[in-house]
Amino acid sequence: MRSPSPRPGPRTAETVAITTGRRTAYLVVLVVLPVLSLILAVPAAWGWGIGPRDLVIAVAMYFVSIFGIAIGYHRLFTHRAFACDRGLRIALMLAGGMAVEGPLTLWAAEHRRHHKYADREGDPHSPWRYGDSGLALLRGMLHAQVGWFYTARRRSSPPHWVPDLLADPDVRRFDAAYPAVVAMSFALPAAVGGLWSMSWQGAWSALLWGGLIRYAVVHHVTWSVNSIAHTFGERPFRTRDRSSNVRWVATLTLGEGWHNWHHAEPTCARHGVLKGQFDPSARLIRWFERAGWAHGVRWPDPARLISHRADRVP
Repeated sequence: MRSPSPRPGPRTAETVAITTGRRTAYLVVLVVLPVLSLILAVPAAWGWGIGPRDLVIAVAMYFVSIFGIAIGYHRLFTHRAFACDRGLRIALMLAGGMAVEGPLTLWAAEHRRHHKYADREGDPHSPWRYGDSGLALLRGMLHAQVGWFYTARRRSSPPHWVPDLLADPDVRRFDAAYPAVVAMSFALPAAVGGLWSMSWQGAWSALLWGGLIRYAVVHHVTWSVNSIAHTFGERPFRTRDRSSNVRWVATLTLGEGWHNWHHAEPTCARHGVLKGQFDPSARLIRWFERAGWAHGVRWPDPARLISHRADRVP
């Protein structure tokens, strides 16, 4: 008689195999197209530049996308750093989806797994994966930036990592509608550019700068937290990993680059907690709180800040 198959261990339950077709889709949408879009920006800027209208649209879309990822996907849904009214939750979901970094449940699942195994075996995107010197680290940084999207044969399993999000009807509807949100991420700037200029040329130009190039910049800016902010920078707080603070990354990501404290206290709504660490995402959450739209915000505990200091004598 055939013996029963062994029950999967906990590590098996954490991830699921993905098909070659899906990996190819990740390669195209998350690796190849952003690079091609950035390459396209060079002749576009050289040939006719970016006018004030396209600049306004691109910057607005950039802020929507980055705030959507930093406040919505990351601090609200992945780490539960605060709670908010349903209208704001849906708005932050849509803003995060406009960054075109994947459905909410998959994004959150990958990030929760990253925190559990940060810079150790099991981390989906550690720059230290191949070693800590020379070409090994360079290869690891490329892996953390974009390579892992294609090379990973297994991805984090949402039922294991985010059962709370899967139980939310709004999140399930959003994930089901994610392709439409991606389409909106490109259609919206094109529509604004066309109506603003009352021309097809204005629509195509806005699609280029506010759609394609913006999406490529947003991707590489946010992914620099995975690569740069786990390799270089300062580490004033004790953590089990190599998460660090990089000012220019924090500036471009609207506060996400203050990464060291985030790994010390993942559920904290503010990442920039030291003097001079401006965190626009935390500032916006504070405005939401004052307006009565957000509540239960987990602000830094002064005692915890002291206890986590790397220079503190036990």
